[in-house]
Amino acid sequence: MPDSELGPIARPLRVAVVGAGPAGIYAADALAGQDDVAVAVDLIDRLPTPFGLVRHGIAPDHAKMRALRETLHHTLDHERVRFVGNVEIGTDLSLAELRRHVDAVVYTYGASGDRRLGIEGEELPGSLAATDVVAWYCGHPDADRALVEQAVARARDVVVIGVGNVALDVARVLSRAPGELVSTDMPQHVLDALAAAPVERVTVLGRRGPAQATFTTHELRELDTLTDATVLVDPADLELDPAAEEAMDRLVARNLAVLRGWTEHAGSPGRVSLRLRFHARPVRLLGTDRVTGVQVERTTVDAAGRATGTGEFDVLPADLVVRSVGYRGHPLPGLPVDERSGTVPHEAGRVLREGRPSPGEYAAGWIKRGPTGVVGTNKHDARETVKALLADAASGQLRPGGDADDLVETLLARGAEPVLLANWRAIDAAEAALGATQGRARTTLHERAALLAAARAAAAAG
Repeated sequence: MPDSELGPIARPLRVAVVGAGPAGIYAADALAGQDDVAVAVDLIDRLPTPFGLVRHGIAPDHAKMRALRETLHHTLDHERVRFVGNVEIGTDLSLAELRRHVDAVVYTYGASGDRRLGIEGEELPGSLAATDVVAWYCGHPDADRALVEQAVARARDVVVIGVGNVALDVARVLSRAPGELVSTDMPQHVLDALAAAPVERVTVLGRRGPAQATFTTHELRELDTLTDATVLVDPADLELDPAAEEAMDRLVARNLAVLRGWTEHAGSPGRVSLRLRFHARPVRLLGTDRVTGVQVERTTVDAAGRATGTGEFDVLPADLVVRSVGYRGHPLPGLPVDERSGTVPHEAGRVLREGRPSPGEYAAGWIKRGPTGVVGTNKHDARETVKALLADAASGQLRPGGDADDLVETLLARGAEPVLLANWRAIDAAEAALGATQGRARTTLHERAALLAAARAAAAAG
C-alpha cells in the first residue's frame, strides 16, 4: 500500500487470527505471504497446541493426512506470524479487549459442537456424539475419558449414525485390530481401551441411500485396509432407479463401485463385521439404564433426495451408539453466530452485524461456511477472506491504528500463560521423546497440565 495514498504507516497492520487450525493457518499464510500490506499476525488458539482438526479431528490412523501438520508448520515459522496458544477469548481476554490490541480480527475457530438426532433415548448412557469419541482417540485435552471409556468397555454391538467421513473414521477405528493402531500417535490409554474393547459388530446407518452419502471414495476405501474385519453391504440397499442411475455424478459412481464390490462378502471371518446400511432412519434409542438397541425405520428416497419412512421397522442391538450427523459452531462472547446454521453471518468473509459489514472483523473456515469440504477447502476459503481484508486495507477502510500494548505482554501481566512457538516446539519434542520410549514416532500428550509442563521446560531453558 503506497504511503502516498494513505499517508505514512508507522507500524504494520496488526491482525489477530482466532483459531490455529488449518483455516487459521491458511489465513495467516495468505496474510504473511503477500507484500502489498505490511502485517503482523497473532495466531491465537485456546489450546496450547496448533493445527486444530489436523491434530484433534483427523483420525490417528490416517498418517498421511495428519502429516499435513509438517506443511502447516512452515507458516508458524514465518517472521510475520506469532503463535499464541493457551489463550481463550472470552476468558483470558474479552473480544472487545482483543480488538483494542489489533486492527483486524479473523475468526477461524471452527465448529466443534455436535448436532443432535432429536429422538427419544438420545440421552441414555452409551449414546455419544462423534465429537466425544474423536476427541478421545485423538488425545484432545477436553476429552471426557471416563464417559467414552465406560461406553467402549462394554461395546460389543456398535451403531454409528451418519454416512460422512467422520462416521467412517469412528467405525474404522473401533473395528481395527489392536496391532494396527500401535504405530499411531494415539495416547497409550486409548490404545489400551481399544485393545480391551469387546467389539464384534459395527453398523453404520444412513437414513438415505448411497447416492446421498457424504463420505469420500478415499475414506470409503480405507475400510479395505482393516486386517481383522469384514465389510458387509446388502445389495438391496444399492439399487437405484434408472433415472437416478443416469443422473449420478462421478463421486457417487465411484462410491457405488466400491460398495457393490462388498456385496459379495459373505459371513464374518474376521473378528469384527462392519456393515454399511442405507435407507435406515433411527427412530428411537432403546433401553432404560443405558442403550440396548436402536429402532430403525426403512426409508425410500425421492428424486429430490428426501427420505420418507415406509412403516417397516426393525431393531438393531447396540451397546454403544455414536451420532455423527454434523458439527455446528458456537459463538464467542460478543460475536454473532446464526442459531440455525451455526455460522458467523458474513459477506465474502466480512462479518455482518445487523446486516452490515463490521469494520475490521472477518471469518474463515467452518465458522464461516459450515462443516463442509476437506482440509484443503480451507485454503481457498481463507484466501477469499484475506482478499477482502486486503481490499479494505487498500481502500483505506482498514488502517493501522495508534500504538497499543503488546498482546502477549498484556496476557502475561494478567497472569495468563500464553504458549509461544518455542513452547510449542518443547511440547513437540516431549511427544516425540514419549513416543520413543514406547517404540513409536510420537505419542500425543493429552492432558493440558502435561502440555503446559512441557511448554514451561522451554521457558526454563531459555
